[in-house]
Amino acid sequence: MGTTKKGKVLVAMSGGIDSSVTAMMLHKEGYEVIGITMKTWDYAGVGGSKKETGCCSLDSINDARILAVNHGFPHFILDIRAEFGDYIIDNFVEEYLAGRTPNPCVLCNTHIKWDALLKRADQLDCEFIATGHYAQVRLENGRYVVSKGLDESKDQSYVLWGLTQESLKRTIFPLGKFRKSEIKQMAIESGYEELAKKSESYEICFVPDNDYRAFLKRKVTDLEERVDGGSFVLADGTVVGKHKGYPFYTVGQRKGLDIAFGEPMFVTEIKPESNTVVLGKKEELEKQKMSVRNFNLIKYTTLPEDYAALTRIRYKDAGMMANVSHNGDKLEVLFHEKVSAIAPGQSAVFYEGNDLVGGGFII
Repeated sequence: MGTTKKGKVLVAMSGGIDSSVTAMMLHKEGYEVIGITMKTWDYAGVGGSKKETGCCSLDSINDARILAVNHGFPHFILDIRAEFGDYIIDNFVEEYLAGRTPNPCVLCNTHIKWDALLKRADQLDCEFIATGHYAQVRLENGRYVVSKGLDESKDQSYVLWGLTQESLKRTIFPLGKFRKSEIKQMAIESGYEELAKKSESYEICFVPDNDYRAFLKRKVTDLEERVDGGSFVLADGTVVGKHKGYPFYTVGQRKGLDIAFGEPMFVTEIKPESNTVVLGKKEELEKQKMSVRNFNLIKYTTLPEDYAALTRIRYKDAGMMANVSHNGDKLEVLFHEKVSAIAPGQSAVFYEGNDLVGGGFII
């Protein structure tokens, strides 16, 4: 076939609309496309085989393969269940057992998907890899900078903060300059009306029923005996009731506490060592400071002095301005105003306008 002037690109294809249009778009633009579908999780094992989910179900793998065949480019299936399970799922369980709220999609992107894609890209002589994320990447001042996708409602830059310069150098995000409605239109015009109708999944891929508590119980068989019957306490230590086990609660949670007060109460802290869950009023959830570990900077090698950035503490968070500074191997964050429900284990992600500055895990 010979090389094309655009080069060879390995496209991660989940079978959904975004990655399918990504592959079609690059193929049309003159890249030599190779499609790859990563099998990260065995849906049959969690009762998810009958339900269309974000990736890896048999239907999705078949959809990706059919599209590749129709467009005349090769398609492979890459089984990464072992790496995925050991790293992502073990981390997911460990984080809940440590009283934190994990962010598996960030870890998966950084340590599993991109690593697996780049490794396979090297084997197949592909210069680039591409995914269907709504984000953009550009070279500026010698660094590869990620910025938000044009469609703010679909922007996925938040989950990409862990990517290295080495990874970004070879990454293409074709959907970043488009709105979701345009992508649907492209699918319909290319004869893939069914793709445009597919429902999207916002769940964690290995928890297809969205019930992480049941998942934890399946993974840690004696979990309930170990953690059942701990105490709900107030900030001053007053015991106000019994809970079902600290891993089944997250900071900021209000519903499902099964405890009656005269006013709404929220989980403000989780103490795994004593199996206690601290409850408090809404204002007790509000804090102005936090520390961030395992951070990765994208736009800068080190943060400028007296640096302030819009800081998001969860995926759909609008963000709040904060001063961010280095403190050894951590970042210290001081918000300009109090923010609610800072959950240890979640990602703190920093923005400068539309640019992703970097991120890390909340301590």
